[in-house]
Amino acid sequence: MVTRSSPHPGDLASPSTAYTRVPMATCDSRPHRCGVTFAAQPSLPKLPIPDLESTCRRYMEALEPLQDARERVQTRLAVREFLESQGPELQAKLKRYAHDKTSYIEQFWYDAYLNYDNPVVLNLNPFFLLEDDPTPARNNQVTRAASLVISALEFVRAVRKEELRPDEFKGKPLCMYQISRLFGTARVPADKGCQIIQDHESQHMVVVCHGQLYWFDVLDRDSDVVMTERDLALNLQTIIQDAAMTPVQEAAKGALGVLTTENRKVWSGLRKVLTRDAESNNADCLKMVDSALFVLCLDYTEPADAASLCQNMLCGSSEVKNGVQIGTCTNRWYDKMQIIVCKNGSAGINFEHTGVDGHTVLRFASDVYTDTILRFARSINGQAPALWTSTSPDPSKKKAKVDTSPRKLEWDLIPELRIAVRFAETRLADLIEQNEFRCLDFAAYGKNFITSMGVSPDAFVQMAFQAAYYGLYGRVECTYEPAMTKIFLHGRTEAIRSVSPESVDFVQTFWGDHGADKKLAALRRACQKHVDRTRDCSKAQGCDRHLFALLCVWQKCVDGEEDVEGDDESSAPSSPAVAIESNPNCATPVESPVEARSRNNSSATARSRDSQHLLPALFADAGWDKLNTAVLSTSNCGNPSLRHFGFGPTSGDGFGIGYIIKDDSISICVSSKHRQTKRFVDTLESYLLEMRRMHRLATRKSSAAVHVSEPPPMEPRSRQKSRGRLLTGTEAARIARLADAVYRPEDSCVTTEAGGDDVDQDDDELGGYGFFDAGMLLQALKARNSGDMTVDEMRASERAVAQARRSASNVDPNLLHGPTRTPLRNPSKPLMTDLVRILPSFPIGSFSNLLTTIENKGLSTADLLALHAVDIAKETRLPVLDSWTFSR
Repeated sequence: MVTRSSPHPGDLASPSTAYTRVPMATCDSRPHRCGVTFAAQPSLPKLPIPDLESTCRRYMEALEPLQDARERVQTRLAVREFLESQGPELQAKLKRYAHDKTSYIEQFWYDAYLNYDNPVVLNLNPFFLLEDDPTPARNNQVTRAASLVISALEFVRAVRKEELRPDEFKGKPLCMYQISRLFGTARVPADKGCQIIQDHESQHMVVVCHGQLYWFDVLDRDSDVVMTERDLALNLQTIIQDAAMTPVQEAAKGALGVLTTENRKVWSGLRKVLTRDAESNNADCLKMVDSALFVLCLDYTEPADAASLCQNMLCGSSEVKNGVQIGTCTNRWYDKMQIIVCKNGSAGINFEHTGVDGHTVLRFASDVYTDTILRFARSINGQAPALWTSTSPDPSKKKAKVDTSPRKLEWDLIPELRIAVRFAETRLADLIEQNEFRCLDFAAYGKNFITSMGVSPDAFVQMAFQAAYYGLYGRVECTYEPAMTKIFLHGRTEAIRSVSPESVDFVQTFWGDHGADKKLAALRRACQKHVDRTRDCSKAQGCDRHLFALLCVWQKCVDGEEDVEGDDESSAPSSPAVAIESNPNCATPVESPVEARSRNNSSATARSRDSQHLLPALFADAGWDKLNTAVLSTSNCGNPSLRHFGFGPTSGDGFGIGYIIKDDSISICVSSKHRQTKRFVDTLESYLLEMRRMHRLATRKSSAAVHVSEPPPMEPRSRQKSRGRLLTGTEAARIARLADAVYRPEDSCVTTEAGGDDVDQDDDELGGYGFFDAGMLLQALKARNSGDMTVDEMRASERAVAQARRSASNVDPNLLHGPTRTPLRNPSKPLMTDLVRILPSFPIGSFSNLLTTIENKGLSTADLLALHAVDIAKETRLPVLDSWTFSR
């Protein structure tokens, strides 16, 4: 049974003896022991400070495709002035400052996070959505949660005993410093910014259920696990039953976790209210939560689809019933790493990562997921391999002074706190309603197919984002992707600026009237440029982090801290009010989705300082704000243990895009503040299918050029306009296949079901009318296949298919594959010819005229489907289109 905490605070175990503020950037902050985990730390090089002129050159290159001619001139003048005046002085001060630091950027990075005052939910914390357990019987809440927690505790044990093998990237060891900051850590608001505090000897975990908090010990002093999976499951079941006994209304009123979603200054004041009464339990309750290894959130809902699951892992759901919030948004504690398990066993991780990047949490998530599978395998076959070098001894054979009985934290909620909980919940519900989420589980192809095209998978997907955005809005915008720099000591990330002159040329070529070969050539140039930039950034040779550090050094001078090289790591944060976030990546770099907006805020704050400290020209130029306002904030996280991952949008008019490139699929989660997110995802899907079609077309042409020798001379054929040119067997068969693709749902040309790159498969085709609305007809096809069309539309669609078949068969039957079909006879009402003729010359921006034309012609959804097939055939210049008619 659950034990209630005593009203006497002394009876509640206090972790204060090990409860310290985490040291950040000094050289002596690496772990003292040097086991396997940290064996490579002494050999890792320090993060280099780039050459100032090289940084400025890269800065101008990143801005070039985003600016017009006048803006480029202004930026060049600002950079020149910076290089000739304050730049060299700031560079010298930065080098002096970094002399005794592990990293020249690290403390600025932490201060930027900790000075961020807005709510961390949807702004800073990202999420991982784990794949389901491959054993269906284990996909219930208690079983899945117990399994994940046991594996997580074994991971903690491996870290503390330094038995966890270090990460590597292309054979090079990566910095493992962050892994020691993963557990027992919390973000705590203070009078000025926030602090990161950690209990290095934490032995307990916290469980949140129906907004109520519980705790119990799970490790002993040797960091060995003190519970079996069965015992842990019994504890969780007991907690669920106890939480259900509290009425929903009362549980909502006491859900203190919602206070962690408040503005940080507000939350700081509320923590003071919580601990104001010396006789209250609240101070010790807070310590128990802050010092816990991690928080386990047991949700009581079953999200219906991937988008709902992603939202649940990022910010929870908002559902008000009878005036009471019953959604999962109050069942969280956002200042700590949280393992979230839904009622149906779906699981994920939401983490506060001031001190850890997504790559570090990804290692934790992938190892935990792997261990759950291996442990189940060992329960069947004791010879199955183990993930850990050693494991905890049998808890039943080891006596430890721990208390594994679950205890409920009883808060003393005075009226002031109850009101605060209510207002925090309504503000959180507002924040949730301002954002939307869409997921794309693209199963048509993945990394294997993309590499067969001869391009980098990450670069390929980055170009897809730019092309989809250009297809909707007719312009390119600032796009951000992170590069991991953990090959250096205490390395974090560098910003990849994905938009380049080559990428702009590609998207314009793709949406222009060009052949497949030219489009693919432009794609390869753009991808190669992206690969080059990624390589430079991974070597810490970007421009963003260096310029940000120079801005922070200037800010210190403005604040009167001229001796920047003597900065104490334990002092209160004093650099600009900036927040930077990193999001995960596995083999490829990691991202900072909120960095753009927060550094933009930094420059705005800096410009308001004393006029005697003029803001350097580079940071005062409009280009700085443009580069640091990421409309497309993206991050690649490739790992099979994850189903999705993502984060909130980093700007009001932008998209937050997390993606995972697997061998044969691509998973994408897109968030925005209601900016046609579904339409963007539909356009993205259409683009991905179109790229496969173009690659197949180019491959067939290349294959034909290799295998076909000199063809025999063609016999003269009639070229009379009234008769037209005789179709070849290949062309006629293509028309028939197009008709079949529209008619048969299971063979739809827009399906994203997995399949090989068989040249005999039907081509994919980009939906819509070229430049605009690339996803519209794709959705029309899906609607027809899913049965959402009306009876009249279905019948008209079938007539369209029949006409397509008859048009294709209006040739010599011997040239066709299959039985002879009846030729087209006496078309009663020409309908498509005019539209076919006007499409190639349609100007950009005249999409409404096309819609008007369609309306005047009386086209239905079925007609649009037929037009879609016509447009495919038109690309091959088949004369049969001139005689395509349509009876309605």
